[in-house]
Amino acid sequence: MSSTAIPYEKNGYTLYSNHLCPYAQRALRAFKAAGVPHKVVEIDLNNKPAWYAQVNPQLKVPALKTPDGTILIESLVVAEYVAEEFPSAGLLPSSALERAQLRLFIEIFSSRFNPFIYRILGTSDADEQKKHTETLLSGIRAASKELQEQWERPSGQGGPFWANGRFGFAEIALVSLVNLLTVVDHYRGVKVPETQDYAAFNRWRDAFTKDPLFTEFNPSQDVLFSAYKKFVVDN
Repeated sequence: MSSTAIPYEKNGYTLYSNHLCPYAQRALRAFKAAGVPHKVVEIDLNNKPAWYAQVNPQLKVPALKTPDGTILIESLVVAEYVAEEFPSAGLLPSSALERAQLRLFIEIFSSRFNPFIYRILGTSDADEQKKHTETLLSGIRAASKELQEQWERPSGQGGPFWANGRFGFAEIALVSLVNLLTVVDHYRGVKVPETQDYAAFNRWRDAFTKDPLFTEFNPSQDVLFSAYKKFVVDN
């Protein structure tokens, strides 16, 4: 293939992805959950093809080429586009209020979870690791509280998934990020306590890790740990 030949599915969906990227996994799971045929083009993030800059000048994954040739980037944008374009899959709630509550839940992980995974890995200072771990656990407690409140709403159906008793948009958006807890446990020994403050979160995590929409796109732990070794700062 020449450097300018961009692979894509004519008159179909083409998802430019990387199987190890937690953000790209959002898009992969969205398409699978919606049951939408699509072509996946794997992008080597360590050796990106020259043509990929024409797809996404930011050189990040995922990127989606729609049947009319439009390019969409950013993982939540792509996942939400799929959910809205194919409403029969029931991935997003029909209620504006419930969509707002869902977005607030996702925001906890964007601001109070994911950044601190990388900060814990990215310092060898024990005091800094402790500070970032406390912030991470605070975010998990907030998520656990939101889960418990959601499960008391009609759409929560008592859990263990965010809504409707099945793997939905909350899980599509978040499970690949939550799975990074295995990485900080492996490299830093950080564990989520088995106490009441974390009970709903632990129940949710246990449920989604057994779901086929999680397991199909989840790399093995050895592969995941190896991929994240580059983020680990040691003495």
